[in-house]
Amino acid sequence: MRIAMIGTGYVGLVSGVCFSDFGHEVVCVDKDAAKIDSLNASHVPIYEPGLDDLMARNVAAGRLSFTTDLESAVAGADAVFIAVGTPTRRGDGHADLSYVFAAAEEIASFISDYTVVVTKSTVPVGTNRKVHEIIGRICHADLYGVASNPEFLREGAAIDDFMRPDRIVVGVDDDRAAEVMQAIYRPLYLRDFPIVTTDLESAEMIKYAANAFLATKITFINEIAALCEKVSADVKSVARGIGLDNRIGGKFLHAGPGYGGSCFPKDTRALARIGQDHAVPQRIVEAVIDVNEGIKRRMLDKVQDLCDGSFNDKTIVVLGVTFKPNTDDMREAPSLTFVPALVGAGARVRVVDPQGRKEGEALLPGVDWHDNAYTASEGADALVILTEWNEFRALDLATIAQAMAHPHMADLRNVYSCGDTMAAGFKRYVAVGR
Repeated sequence: MRIAMIGTGYVGLVSGVCFSDFGHEVVCVDKDAAKIDSLNASHVPIYEPGLDDLMARNVAAGRLSFTTDLESAVAGADAVFIAVGTPTRRGDGHADLSYVFAAAEEIASFISDYTVVVTKSTVPVGTNRKVHEIIGRICHADLYGVASNPEFLREGAAIDDFMRPDRIVVGVDDDRAAEVMQAIYRPLYLRDFPIVTTDLESAEMIKYAANAFLATKITFINEIAALCEKVSADVKSVARGIGLDNRIGGKFLHAGPGYGGSCFPKDTRALARIGQDHAVPQRIVEAVIDVNEGIKRRMLDKVQDLCDGSFNDKTIVVLGVTFKPNTDDMREAPSLTFVPALVGAGARVRVVDPQGRKEGEALLPGVDWHDNAYTASEGADALVILTEWNEFRALDLATIAQAMAHPHMADLRNVYSCGDTMAAGFKRYVAVGR
């Protein structure tokens, strides 16, 4: 199959590379000429484990290419995927669909033979009907079909998620489009991965409902963690105890500083707005959004208590600023609330993150960047674990404690235990829900 992927952001690039590894001929398109030049020079613009090698292999095999020329990419394509951004629209919480609709209109002008236009971007219910309408103003009905194919990729594990998915969701409204989508995903179909084929609206809703539910699990365990602290319970034991129930499951039950990233914040806000627009308020989702913001403030209070009530003139080391490990993505990361609050309160902040500096230097002004936790800890008053990168899970705690002026730790990801840190020489230790 010949595929055009419109947009080389996180979803578009990972999807395009993985489709090419299925054996399809894939052309990735972007208007950013500098990005395309970089990709053609074998430079991957995002950090995703394994993506650089997979991309290089498929470029070398002649199955994967990059261009700014939309017309040549669409010509002869069996399917054109729209994988452009749908950020939260400023002021009202809705998803901004202007990039999706603009892409659909441009694609339509270059369709010459039957092509399925597939929305990969996360979009509200009804968007694909609008895409169908936009294309229909330009193309004859026999020349195109429309499909919804939401992504479920976890940053840091995206290639495995694409190659071994829990499910593939395909929304279509005609048999011919369904046949094209089945051919594209044939390598997964043959390996018995579940493919949910449904209507356009249900496919769109599945994506929002899934992300909102996962955000709810995270927020639920964070509220339980706050209660655990008051009643002397251990949230890790509680999470394990409830997660072993197959009806609940243990994933996304890790207490911490709240959810962030490119999906959960904007998708929960968009779902809440969709509910309001249809007079069906999504009260649980609305509560999740409010509680998640409060969790960030609670984490700041923890560290302030650790610093005897004041950040002024204190040196604080922050380990991890990306929203999760194994990514360079800073979008909606807890650090974007946490670190500026420290700086604004007079703290001297030192930051360590394996991949966060590329984006973080612009987003977190007024901090000092260090290559490792050991140099960063020299003379520091507090150490905060904000993102649980693997390299922060096996620190020589005794060396760090000895280097600090005041060996205090705020373990906001529950990486260590109080006993281990105190035995290593830390004088004070706080965690979440313990």
